[in-house]
Amino acid sequence: MMPTFASHLDALGQWRADTDARLAALARFAREHDLLDDASAEWFEAMRHRLSGEKLMVAFVAEFSRGKSELINAIFFSDKGRRMMPASAGRTTMCPVELGYDAEDPVGLSLLPIETRLEAASLAEYRTRGAAWTWIGLDLDNPDGMAEALAQVVRTRLVSQDEAARLGFWDAARPDDNPPVQADGLVEIPVWRHARINLPHPLLKRGLVVLDTPGLNAIGTEPELTLGLLPQAHATVFILGADTGVTRSDLSIWRDHLSGPALARYVALNKIDTLADPLSAPDEVAAVIERQRDSVAQTLAIPAAHVFPISARLALTSRLSGDGHGLAASRMEAFEHALSEGLLPRRRDMLADAAVQGAQRFQHQLQRRFGELRRLYADQLLELRGLRGKSTGKVQLMLQRVQAEATEFEQCTARLQAMRSVHARMLKDVLKELSSDRVRAEVEVLQQVLGGSWLPLGARKAFIDLCGRLRGLIEQAQQRNDEVHAMLVASFARLNAEFGFSLVADKPVDVRKYTEDLALIERNYVQYLGLSQAFRLAQPGFQEQFRRMLISRLRVVFETVSNDIELWNKTASAQVDSQLRERRRNFKRRYESLDRIQAASGELDVRLQEVQAQDERVLQLQTRLTVLVDDLVEQAHSDGGLGVAPPLPVMDLDLNLDLLDPSEEASPQPDAVPSQNA
Repeated sequence: MMPTFASHLDALGQWRADTDARLAALARFAREHDLLDDASAEWFEAMRHRLSGEKLMVAFVAEFSRGKSELINAIFFSDKGRRMMPASAGRTTMCPVELGYDAEDPVGLSLLPIETRLEAASLAEYRTRGAAWTWIGLDLDNPDGMAEALAQVVRTRLVSQDEAARLGFWDAARPDDNPPVQADGLVEIPVWRHARINLPHPLLKRGLVVLDTPGLNAIGTEPELTLGLLPQAHATVFILGADTGVTRSDLSIWRDHLSGPALARYVALNKIDTLADPLSAPDEVAAVIERQRDSVAQTLAIPAAHVFPISARLALTSRLSGDGHGLAASRMEAFEHALSEGLLPRRRDMLADAAVQGAQRFQHQLQRRFGELRRLYADQLLELRGLRGKSTGKVQLMLQRVQAEATEFEQCTARLQAMRSVHARMLKDVLKELSSDRVRAEVEVLQQVLGGSWLPLGARKAFIDLCGRLRGLIEQAQQRNDEVHAMLVASFARLNAEFGFSLVADKPVDVRKYTEDLALIERNYVQYLGLSQAFRLAQPGFQEQFRRMLISRLRVVFETVSNDIELWNKTASAQVDSQLRERRRNFKRRYESLDRIQAASGELDVRLQEVQAQDERVLQLQTRLTVLVDDLVEQAHSDGGLGVAPPLPVMDLDLNLDLLDPSEEASPQPDAVPSQNA
């Protein structure tokens, strides 16, 4: 049987645990031998947190009645013996649902009332307000009770058009997106704005987060979803109906929310079982499915290999009944294999590169420290061996020389203080332009354009200009940090020449790579600033959500840039403190040993043995460090049962919008894009 997404994710979890164990052993070794400075300790803590706590989000996106919840049931909940997410006819997910696990929170379902849309607070802010959510406990031993509780995500209620407009579900200027009007003039809206399910499922405990989104109307009216959660997903699964192909509303979702780049994107052509025809041969049915697959690929302008015909219902029922033949007919295993092969090895490689590069930098830092120690011990041995057969007067002269050298060396403290002062000032200048206040000030320039007109047509250009200025800030930070590096190189060279240090300024951190994150934010957000979104953007509530989400995303990028620069600078200055401390210890040891030798003639051989033992200990530490780092590198580069990450697919996402007239009214089937099998 082909490995499933679940088995691959479990393998990734085991790989992360094994790699974290190797990293913990390296950190423990450094801590036990007093080799861990503050900057290195911060890196170890951050890297171990990434390995153990980093979440992997997979978003499932579809219009109503495409079988999305059934697909989630088939992949993640077939072990429960029944459907968990509501997936019966007429019952569809009405609010975004996050499935994940946090051991610090109780097992249960948390629901945020739809009325919270009337307040300015974002969904991210509500996550910290437990009182705002309605909580329902889940009994893991009662699948029926769990399914009944989870049915809350499909609850709706009827409201007036005015109330629907206030909540963001009705826009007279965009009638195609409005829900149907009932006979009494009311419209149906969801009861809940967002749902979070905290469940100790094995996959969720491994760090997986599943995002189940509702249809087009709910996606478009929730800025937090479109601007925050979807762009952050590591993989997106777009579900279509095999019986309908790409409808106008499907294409709207793809064009408006999914056509930007992501780590991995997949299209699931669900419900292929509905194409079965008792009057047609199996080969003819297979040909129909392939024609529909090619039609979808052509409409979305993606390779046909990225479209996976499946039957989620058949996969779920087959897994519940143990029907291997039915599971094969559902084609679910091939889809799960592609999902896991395209996503999980790449996540492993990213984590592996970060762990290996950081550990090797730490190794080089310690190797320099060990080299300095061994050089000092060699000098001491040479000095002590030169005392054999010397008189007490000669030893006294050596004591005076050591004192003189120590006094001369202490003159470096003024130089070090001056260097630190210059370093701190230059670092402050670097970080000042990366602060949250600076980011907020730049976004306020855009906000003035958005708030200056009821139809902010200049918003797109203002946003592009904003992104250009932000890229300029990162480039400026890189240049200034390069200047810090040049200053340290010159200062270290003088200190090495005058005071015998062995300081080395490592290659400066490259923060230009984070302009790619800015480019991703720009591509994800600029689509909401075009003419088609102008009416929605003119709404004050949407504008405020847009501003909050934008600042939040940008702050993450700039805080990461600041942290990288600050950590590099801390590492560079830490070796100064380390070598200064070791040199002072060395002077103290030399003086004490000479003093002991002067007092007792037999102390010379004892002291020689002590210094030799210290040198051998450093050599053993070097060997142990090499073994630990090699073990970490070997573990990090092991495939962990995930295989080799394939190259990122290159998708041509320029949509052929001439296929559809967006001004026409959207409906589920009659106005679907014509399929080749129609």
